[in-house]
Amino acid sequence: MKGSGRWFTIGLVTSWYSSNIGVLLLNKYLLSNYGFKYPIFLTMCHMMACSLLSYVAIAWMKMVPLQTIRSRAQFLKISCLSLVFCSSVVGGNVSLRYLPVSFNQAVGATTPFFTAVFAYLMKEKRESWITYLTLIPVVTGVIIASGGEPSFHMFGFIICISATAARAFKSVLQGKLLTAEGEKLNSMNLLLYMAPIAVAFLIPATLIMEENVVAITLALARDDIKIIWYLLINSAMAFLVNLTNFLVTKHTSALTLQVLGNAKGAVAVVISILIFRNPVSVTGMLGYILTVIGVILYSESKKRNKGEP
Repeated sequence: MKGSGRWFTIGLVTSWYSSNIGVLLLNKYLLSNYGFKYPIFLTMCHMMACSLLSYVAIAWMKMVPLQTIRSRAQFLKISCLSLVFCSSVVGGNVSLRYLPVSFNQAVGATTPFFTAVFAYLMKEKRESWITYLTLIPVVTGVIIASGGEPSFHMFGFIICISATAARAFKSVLQGKLLTAEGEKLNSMNLLLYMAPIAVAFLIPATLIMEENVVAITLALARDDIKIIWYLLINSAMAFLVNLTNFLVTKHTSALTLQVLGNAKGAVAVVISILIFRNPVSVTGMLGYILTVIGVILYSESKKRNKGEP
């Protein structure tokens, strides 16, 4: 029984890695290499898949109990989170048009820095001075990586930083808004409600900013049917990222999740370089390594502070 549980966890972690890295690489391929230059429409496809599949997982498959929205105020809070959430996803996808996955992941690793800043500003939550010191290598590493990145693109970098900040802001905002006992939702139920709201935000954005994208996609499909399969697989994988993240969090310890999370970005970087063969510099890689070390030190410092009486 113990052995089967171990294999289940290994399979879960493998699925988590595969879906996370897979959706990232397929996003990059579609938006940059394939030439499908519609990141808002792509994000809308992701959110539509998350809306449908999260409903199937919760309402039909009963993977987790259904939690209902209890008030108009709670709905408005979830809508606010959804807007920030889809903004971060759109920003991340837009940045992949201009930046290699390796540099995108280096910038994304600065999430703890923005989380600490927003937590301080919004919740007046102060960490220990040692915790704040660990953020220095996080930021310094990205500065070094930026200077040594052969494919550096200023607009892509600004969008990527903005998306990273939005992701951190959503995390802190969620902790601030959904704090009442009756308002707390697990990540799967939160996705069930956030994804359809995100679709409602993204439909007008797509129609205004990516005019005729549906007709263009259908025209592309007439020449190459694979684009439809790419979009379907990509969208399904976007849901699997959320599902496997929920299950890994549920079935592993906080320490295991922390170690796996830190390693995931590095694995994505290596695989993306092997697949896309984008040029990398020693300076850029050293900068990324410094950022990862800073993230590990930051996580360790926070864990020790929580253990203090």
